[in-house]
Amino acid sequence: MEGLEAKGIVGPYALLGVDLAVRPGEWVALLGPNGSGKSTLLRVMAGLLRPRSGKVLLEGRPLWAYGSYARGQLLAYLPQGGPYPEGLLVEEVVRLGRLPHLGLWGREGREDQEAVAWALEATGASRFVGRYLGSLSGGERQRVLLARALASRPRYLLLDEPTTYLDLEYQGGLLALLRGLAAKGMGVLAVLHDPNQAALADRVAVLKGGRLLAEGGPEAVLAEPLLQGLYGHGVRVAHLGGRPHVYLDG
Repeated sequence: MEGLEAKGIVGPYALLGVDLAVRPGEWVALLGPNGSGKSTLLRVMAGLLRPRSGKVLLEGRPLWAYGSYARGQLLAYLPQGGPYPEGLLVEEVVRLGRLPHLGLWGREGREDQEAVAWALEATGASRFVGRYLGSLSGGERQRVLLARALASRPRYLLLDEPTTYLDLEYQGGLLALLRGLAAKGMGVLAVLHDPNQAALADRVAVLKGGRLLAEGGPEAVLAEPLLQGLYGHGVRVAHLGGRPHVYLDG
């Protein structure tokens, strides 16, 4: 099956036999309480950590069979934290996303320039051109780093809490961007903390204690019994506009 697949992932750290696939053209939201293994799973699927057992397949081939440049052309990863290239201009940071296509001694061409311009515009980061990354607020920096990931024009995009530091307006813009990227054929896997953001995804997967607790459409997964088991008995679910809406009672 074409896609990015984790099969029987055990370790490192919390993971205890996780199976999860991201297919082209879909956005998958990954939920779970703190310490459930979400970030670890993302790093395994990005090729940054090796599991003790299990495998990751990228379009039918073992992930570790790809060279770093070939893997970087297909797969982009936005982590939670740094280190960040504080001393680089915003446009220089975003150009780093093109390195897998340029190789060690490659030179930028028109396609690279167009990809950088598109990524800056798509994330709303074009207004920061000419500024240093270190001069930006947390939310502004987050948008630039997302632009760097998108500049590679990946087939699969892995995002670890991408709405961190963003105000409500830009959270909404980011979620709309993820929907649009999936609609154009990209496979997107995003770790989120807010079930209401996850409700906008095509599919929701829930980790707890290193295991995949549930997976399916938002309507099926974001139900009161499951969410109360994760977050407490005060969690309630209403249905607004055809989607579940999660809130705390009282």
